[in-house]
Amino acid sequence: MTKKLSFPTAVFAGILFFASCVPTNKFNAVQQALASARYDSAQLANKVKDLQSNMSLSQKQAAQKIDSLNQVIAGLNQQIAGLNGKIGDLQTDATNRNALLSKNQKDLLDQQAKLERLQALMDKQKAAIEEIRKKMTKALVGFKSNELTVSIKNGKVYVSLQENLLFPSGSAVVNPKGKDALGKLAAVLNQNTDITVDIEGHTDSIPIHAKFQDNWDLSLARSASIVRILTTDYSVDPTRVIASGHSQYDPVQPNSTPEGRAQNRRTDIILSPKLDELYRLLQTPGV
Repeated sequence: MTKKLSFPTAVFAGILFFASCVPTNKFNAVQQALASARYDSAQLANKVKDLQSNMSLSQKQAAQKIDSLNQVIAGLNQQIAGLNGKIGDLQTDATNRNALLSKNQKDLLDQQAKLERLQALMDKQKAAIEEIRKKMTKALVGFKSNELTVSIKNGKVYVSLQENLLFPSGSAVVNPKGKDALGKLAAVLNQNTDITVDIEGHTDSIPIHAKFQDNWDLSLARSASIVRILTTDYSVDPTRVIASGHSQYDPVQPNSTPEGRAQNRRTDIILSPKLDELYRLLQTPGV
């Protein structure tokens, strides 16, 4: 039975056979080529190993970079969430501020409208006061300036009647000329029923020594006498009239001279249009 040779043995035998058949120089060339091939193979294997090692290192670095980027992204997402929250708060605040601004603008417009109405009423009142002054001046044109004056003061019409026109010294009884002046004044009042009437009695600083207790008593008695004439004799509505006495404590001139004391002995009839509409507007909230 023939014994089969193994593959390495066969190769070696082949080489021996080839060597025995091939010249020596060719055999050496073959050996050098084989050695070179083995060297190249080893070099190639090392390069493959290096590439594999480098690839593993690159993959690890890439993984680390990815982890780092993921952390950065997570941080940025957290910042974005925080900013979105702030944006939401700012939007809510802006909504509230816009609502407040709208309300303030509406309130401002309402107040402006009320102020315009108030100004219109004040202009109307001013025109009415000037009209009263004109009517009173015309009605009392026949009296001298040292007997009475008609003027506008503090937004009202003042008809100031001196003592020498109305009363004897120390008396509260109105004389005929004074009653005539009150009649002409009452005629204007009865034609203009929207006028309120304040009657103020005034004296000088000289103490009274007649039937009156003092200058308070005299100033009140004089204003009351005028009220009775206006309401009883000339039919002025009593609900429109107010009487008061100020004694010596509201002088228009110093009481140190006879001329000054003469001007202080007076009765002021103060006229003003009714201000009900103006008062209602002033009491309205926001004005």
